[in-house]
Amino acid sequence: MRTLIIMMGAFFAMLSCSSQVYLDPQTLASAIESKEFDFNATKAFPMGNDAINVMNSLPGSNANRIMNLDPGYGFNLKKNLLSVYLPYFGRAFNISPADVNNGGIKLESKDFTVSQKATKKGNTLFVITPRDAKENYVFNLEIFKNGSAFLSVSSNNRQPISFDGNVSVAK
Repeated sequence: MRTLIIMMGAFFAMLSCSSQVYLDPQTLASAIESKEFDFNATKAFPMGNDAINVMNSLPGSNANRIMNLDPGYGFNLKKNLLSVYLPYFGRAFNISPADVNNGGIKLESKDFTVSQKATKKGNTLFVITPRDAKENYVFNLEIFKNGSAFLSVSSNNRQPISFDGNVSVAK
């Protein structure tokens, strides 16, 4: 009986260690090659403690560095359009009063550059820079072999923020 329990425990431990595949390799390679895909953000990682301190000050809150996001956040990359809809948690350094109600990172760009290169581990790194946005954003997206991705967003007017998520075929 003890051997059976140990074997079952080992089986479930190995099962939980397997990586999740978000997109099959052929579809992922096709989306990367065409540079047309969606990034779906699932977690946010604010860089500064400001957002975490504010969230912890709310009654009943227990915020930490990793914030789970509701579905619907991310960006869509196509040949002629970049649509971004991401939340923002952090400090904005230079913002006009008209932008107070427009929180987050929201933009649509038709004039942007996309550079692509392979990393040492065989992942794909995209550096996307919109030229027609109000702020100077740089989006660094590393796509892993299983379809998961890590996005780092930097700006000249805000603290950097990172997101974890996955890649899907462009809609």
